[in-house]
Amino acid sequence: MRNRFDEQLLQLNNELIKMGALCEEAIAYAVKYLIDHDADMKENSIDAERQIDRKERDIESLCMKLLMHQQPVATDFRMITSALKMISDMERIGDQAEDIAEIAEYVHLSDLSARVHITDMAEAVVYMVNNCIDSFVKKDTEIAYSVIVMDDTVDEIFMKVKKELIEAVQNGHDDAESLVDMLMIAKYFERIGDHAENIAEWVIYAMTGQHDMNASY
Repeated sequence: MRNRFDEQLLQLNNELIKMGALCEEAIAYAVKYLIDHDADMKENSIDAERQIDRKERDIESLCMKLLMHQQPVATDFRMITSALKMISDMERIGDQAEDIAEIAEYVHLSDLSARVHITDMAEAVVYMVNNCIDSFVKKDTEIAYSVIVMDDTVDEIFMKVKKELIEAVQNGHDDAESLVDMLMIAKYFERIGDHAENIAEWVIYAMTGQHDMNASY
């Protein structure tokens, strides 16, 4: 029985890694579409989001089987419950990457300094998502902590973008609707950062049994 259980835990680990990779792809495609307006990138982001949804259902089913049909010890139980939490955040990351791709169709990045800050935000968020997944793959809490620290940077950049866009509207920028779309995109990046932080915190919980209950949900 234990051998079968260990095989299923390994399968769970591998499925989480695959789902994480899809999240990385979804964001990368959305950012590429935002910058270059390559229509293929938009479709790729949407397709990745659909695969993420399917993967979430598969992993949830596997976790339920492990909990119902086996008797996990404390460390195994933490791993399974953390997985259920992580896939919820991963699914939201996929949704928000798709949202960015959808809105980006109507946004043409201007010469506003906010344009630079939005791309800075995108880079920081990609770093966070890549590393929260990497921390899980390597079972490395130090990488997870670096993700948590980076969330403050993303929040700071978001406030800069928000301030610049509000000032542009107040100064009578000739495309206020596009500015609102840019603010929405920045907000979605900020939310993705929050979800990456959550994943990093669940990785730490899975490894140590300690979890920051002030995490963003």
